[in-house]
Amino acid sequence: MMAGFGGFIWMILFWVVIMGGSIWLLAAIFPRISTFPKSGTESDDAPLVILKQRYARGELSKVEFETIRHDLEQA
Repeated sequence: MMAGFGGFIWMILFWVVIMGGSIWLLAAIFPRISTFPKSGTESDDAPLVILKQRYARGELSKVEFETIRHDLEQA
């Protein structure tokens, strides 16, 4: 009565290995795409974006925002 049970376990193990291998292979072929710029490839607009975010959060006054923005645009 239990003769077929071993085959079921091997079938499950087979598919787990196949699916895990497929996921691993795809991860190796297509490395994770980061939302953060890598060093050396940083966008020139990144400091201005951060400045605008800080101003929007209320961390900077209008005078501070304008002063820093002017400095960044001159650089």
